[in-house]
Amino acid sequence: MPSDKQHSRSGRKDDRNPNLENLGLEVGNKPPQATDVEESVLGAMMLEPASVDQAMEELTPDCFYDPRNKMVFEAATELVRTHVPVDIVTVSSKLREKGNLEAVGGAAVLASFTEKVGSAAHLEFYIKILKQKAIQRNIITASYGILKDAFDDSIAVDDLVDSSESRIYNATQSISRREVQDIGSILKDVMGDIEKQQDSPGLNGVPSGYPSLDRVTNGWQPSDLVIIAARPSVGKTAFALNIARNAAVDHHVPVAIFSLEMSCAQLAKRLVVSESGLSADKIKGSIKLEDYEWEQLEYRIRDLSRAALYIDDTPSLPVMEFRTKVKNLVKSKGVRLVVVDYLQLMQAPEQGKGGLREQEVAYISRTLKATAKELNVPILALSQLSRNSVQRQGSGGKPMLSDLRESGSIEQDADMVIFIHRPDYLGLSENLEDREKTQIIIAKHRNGETKDIDMIFRSEQVRFVEVDDTLVGRASTISSAMNTDYE
Repeated sequence: MPSDKQHSRSGRKDDRNPNLENLGLEVGNKPPQATDVEESVLGAMMLEPASVDQAMEELTPDCFYDPRNKMVFEAATELVRTHVPVDIVTVSSKLREKGNLEAVGGAAVLASFTEKVGSAAHLEFYIKILKQKAIQRNIITASYGILKDAFDDSIAVDDLVDSSESRIYNATQSISRREVQDIGSILKDVMGDIEKQQDSPGLNGVPSGYPSLDRVTNGWQPSDLVIIAARPSVGKTAFALNIARNAAVDHHVPVAIFSLEMSCAQLAKRLVVSESGLSADKIKGSIKLEDYEWEQLEYRIRDLSRAALYIDDTPSLPVMEFRTKVKNLVKSKGVRLVVVDYLQLMQAPEQGKGGLREQEVAYISRTLKATAKELNVPILALSQLSRNSVQRQGSGGKPMLSDLRESGSIEQDADMVIFIHRPDYLGLSENLEDREKTQIIIAKHRNGETKDIDMIFRSEQVRFVEVDDTLVGRASTISSAMNTDYE
């Protein structure tokens, strides 16, 4: 026997699509509508072929409030799909074929629509009116569903907030369509960007703080979704924290970190370990700090404490709540880089789950990419790898794109995929020096080259460093330069 909660959930479908006429009567108002404008648009479509293309590009059936007008528009849509011209005769025929001609009032009503057509120049204005009315109706419907769920005690508050944000967002986005731009206007903006970059040589994205990586990426690019993937305990969080710290402290770029696995305090301690150069045992209190080390600690974290670095440690963060928080941070704090640790711990709304974990992860990755594109900021999302990367033979244990855990859509949505590969994790290193060696593998780069970059991971300092920054690396560089001079 189904529970009350199941009854509530099963009844929500009707709540999301209430009768707008009844809602209007409840509040003493008619639902937002412009049936005369609807008829004018349909009349223009049956008279002017150019009007058909314009209307089809901008409108959907939901933009028509009157169900009879919606039937006419759907009939015209089917005609366009089958490459049949749209006019009174063909629309009447299609409606008759579907058994809807009498429902809309017959051919005489369709003919009356053509008499209501004003100047073709007004069509753009008419379309704008219909889209606005449709958005208003969608918001009313979404608000009604939110109201019904708010009275339902079986729904958790976090789920209520998440679904409410999703409904309002979907209500405004379902009708909105991005305008097509001509190449001339696009090139004008592009040339302006090129000129700006020429005047300010250097990276045109957010610096990672690692020159060898920045040479390939030219900095983290706006609107890019970057996936940083590795097996557990390999150093994903440490690498992401190093990047966030370098951007915020060294380059004064506002950075937001969404930590779904570790608390704010844990992340802060990791940053302190990396910044101070002191061992993690001393920061944790296992070994007492000397007086001079306290002075060293306070001095070295001074710049970190002033950095524009914002941390949110909400566990199981709903992806739509993440989207809202990022929007607010970009608007209020000027955030230019976002880090998510990690993707598989985020929650998709009910409509994004579809009963399968792969579909849920796919929804999350699509939303992350859409958020990066909409807000024009790079998003670095950490991701787990499947066990295949460890069990596979003959590749030296190097991960592959197919190892991305739970969803191939992560690979498709990402502009860049970076793997962290540590041979010592697989037991392939013998001595201490080799155990510190790490490869940063750029396996996918939509706008540039792929490359393997050698680094050193100093686990006691929770810090990745360039090979050239180590004593061995510097000695090798000096030796190479001396040999070149000698030759």
